[in-house]
Amino acid sequence: MKIFRVVSHKRTLLGFKRSFSTEPELKDFLNYLDNLKNYEKCGVPKDAGTDSSHGFDLGRMNRLMDRLGNPETGFKAVHIAGTKGKGSTAAFLANILRTEGYAVGCYTSPHVRTIRERISLGKLGEPVSAKALNCLFHRIKPILDEAVALENGRLSHFEILTAMAFKLFAQENVDVAVIEAGLGGARDATNIISSSGLAAAVITTIGEEHLAALGGSLESIAMAKSGIIKQGCPLVLGGPFLPHIEHIFLDKASSMCSPVVSASGPGNRSAVKGVSKSNGKPFQSCDIVIEVERDFKLFIELFDVKLQMLGIHQLQNAATATCVALCLRDKGWRISDESIHAGLEHAYLLGRSQFLTSTEAETLGLPGATIMLDGAHTKESAKALVDTIQMTFPEARLALIVAMASDKDHMAFAREFLSGGQLEAVFLTEVNIAGAKSRTTSASMLRDCWIQASKELGINTLHDGMEEYQKLFENQSFCSAGESKHKTILAAENSLLVSLRVGNQILRARTRDQTSIIVITGSLHIVSTVLSSLLG
Repeated sequence: MKIFRVVSHKRTLLGFKRSFSTEPELKDFLNYLDNLKNYEKCGVPKDAGTDSSHGFDLGRMNRLMDRLGNPETGFKAVHIAGTKGKGSTAAFLANILRTEGYAVGCYTSPHVRTIRERISLGKLGEPVSAKALNCLFHRIKPILDEAVALENGRLSHFEILTAMAFKLFAQENVDVAVIEAGLGGARDATNIISSSGLAAAVITTIGEEHLAALGGSLESIAMAKSGIIKQGCPLVLGGPFLPHIEHIFLDKASSMCSPVVSASGPGNRSAVKGVSKSNGKPFQSCDIVIEVERDFKLFIELFDVKLQMLGIHQLQNAATATCVALCLRDKGWRISDESIHAGLEHAYLLGRSQFLTSTEAETLGLPGATIMLDGAHTKESAKALVDTIQMTFPEARLALIVAMASDKDHMAFAREFLSGGQLEAVFLTEVNIAGAKSRTTSASMLRDCWIQASKELGINTLHDGMEEYQKLFENQSFCSAGESKHKTILAAENSLLVSLRVGNQILRARTRDQTSIIVITGSLHIVSTVLSSLLG
């Protein structure tokens, strides 16, 4: 689509790759990481996360930690695995513990604006400073160099970053570290925590993401993630899970003599009571009631919890984090009901149902537009996003701006939005994935998937190549009379900036006084691109 000319703006939308000029202190460190194998950039090999001969070599990670003095033994940890919800559950739990006054280390991935986001420290939960990260890197670089050489260059970007996070947590004497697994569990680089250091293991959800890397079935994915369960350590299950999947976890926990708490158990009653706005941004008011009698005696009633993170799935993540906090309290940790309530309310993550401010929208050249960012990239997360939008803005008309990685289920993603969203237009575009194009899906390929999905669902669309579509755009008659105004517009457009501007024009012309939202989704990398452009 080359019909529209976009006027130059003072800030352009950049690719995912960071500019060293914004954090010059980290130039050497980032260059070092760039020379290592990065599976976020190139994709994960088949069976990499399974406990097999093809799986990641956890022994390599253990040898690296030995060389660094085994910093992972210097703090207690909560280890979180799962297909979706890991980062949000980690954010909720870390915020609860910080609110109680604990010094908390938190390690998550991927990042959105800066790699420093992956490691947060202390009682305020700020990303690690560039100075602290750089000082540690230069201090241990000789050890890292030696380790890389001894491992024949096989140490990865994620392994080195994980080791540095654990070293920082030990160095800063954190009271507890909340650690998100990268891929699977059993063979993930984070799975070097011993039973003596593990305060609790958490498994949030099970879905088909990274299917090939985790053995090819939901059962093999569950087995891989159950690898974080340790002897005698509490296991918190998020869920809900299919019965046979839950039995995999229960059987593993039983074999490890690990007590289990289910956040989806019959005694747990959580509900969204309504959605309101504060300072122009929506929040959901929730009740969370946890009552557990198996393995533990846990009870809490939290009423009118105002969650900034929206959606039923985020309520489930909040309930899961609450169960973890109650488990820790049962084990002697000081955690009050008030800290749990306040910690949940203050938790927030970039790129999860995030609404831009009016100033940010204007900076993008879209004054007055309502813009939502969400890194949904699976069938399940697409459905959760559609449900969240319908709950928050039930009458809203949408313009989607979508960019996705090549290893995602594009058809399933498209079906969820086409069958559930009130779509005026969908612009399929492209951004770099983890700083490279190797995993980027072309805009035209995405468009073809959406066209096919719309045909399967019996939904009429207007798309490139149709004479009706060309006439519509040549005349800029987005709300012209006739059938076209009832059809969703599908367009492949390489430029994210053009996609945003034209999507906004279509919404304004077609919806008039109706509520309308531009939704930027498909990957945290497109979210990152937009947010990075706002930094100047």
